[in-house]
Amino acid sequence: MRFKLESANGFEVGPATSTEATRQRRQTAEPDFFEGRRMLIVGLTGSIGTGKSTTAALFRQCGTPVFDADKCVHHLYDGLALEVLGKRFPEALVGERIDRNILAGIVRDKPAALKELEAIVHPLVYRRRDEFLAAHRQAGAHAVLLDIPLLFETGASRSVDLIIVVSAPMALQRQRVLARPGMTEQKFDSLAKAQLPDEEKRKQAHFTILTEHGLEYADRQVNLFQKAMSQIDPF
Repeated sequence: MRFKLESANGFEVGPATSTEATRQRRQTAEPDFFEGRRMLIVGLTGSIGTGKSTTAALFRQCGTPVFDADKCVHHLYDGLALEVLGKRFPEALVGERIDRNILAGIVRDKPAALKELEAIVHPLVYRRRDEFLAAHRQAGAHAVLLDIPLLFETGASRSVDLIIVVSAPMALQRQRVLARPGMTEQKFDSLAKAQLPDEEKRKQAHFTILTEHGLEYADRQVNLFQKAMSQIDPF
């Protein structure tokens, strides 16, 4: 099945999707990820400061189940991953919790340390994601949204049917992020460097939601996509 929305409706539209494209993604996805399902899996991503989290909240308000990968990681830091992270990165252990800012400073610009952190956390995130998918598949959901900041960088894009990229001009991204408590130019540049550039993300997206025109405009785009998504056969 092929479909598109006119860009005049607030979208930038990328490559049309098809059942064949989805079959190819399923062949490269993790074993059993798609097994036994008829549910549309949509990946949502965007560079820091683009408004991805706000956009995910708009989808949630429309009734779409959302898996928040960042929030999942934060829960793991204080739960299942706490003991092993405390042993590997003791400097980040403050009392009975992992200080995320300290941990981020430890692995920033240190690829080996970052890989170790990812090797600890990513399998636990995947487990939580699969539990989320199984629960909503069983509940009969037509579609779910996976909110994953590093969708392309981690290869998670291979495990979704559609990709939405949230986008904003770099100057606006910088302005938004530097307004956050404790953020500096150096931290922003380091975080931005670790992500695929916005332009490259947009090339790989099926849809791009633009946020520089404000919340109301973004909300209209989300509602338009919701209507389109309801018409897509999850194969």
